[in-house]
Amino acid sequence: MSHIDVVRAAFAAYLAQDRAAMDRLLAEDFVFTSPQDDHIGKAAFLEICFPTADRLRRQEILDAVAIDDETVFVRYAYELTTGERHRNVEVMTVRDGRVTETQVYFGGNFPQG
Repeated sequence: MSHIDVVRAAFAAYLAQDRAAMDRLLAEDFVFTSPQDDHIGKAAFLEICFPTADRLRRQEILDAVAIDDETVFVRYAYELTTGERHRNVEVMTVRDGRVTETQVYFGGNFPQG
């Protein structure tokens, strides 16, 4: 599987809330950082961040680009069940077929269009 395939599989596991698949895709030393989470580990990510897909009406990966031998840049759009629309960027590191780090960058609402 390419690094981009691993990242796409992680997004699919999140949307499907397939914890077993996500557990296999994340390295044991996985680290997650966002404006709301500062370098939390795999267990905290799976407990706090992973079970939030029920807030989404839909999500679409707009770009998934390999930056180098380990890093994938992902830009995606999503719509919440409230109708709010957002766009986020994630920079993900993949080693040996598993995600070792995710850095999430997000802001406010993104108007339709």
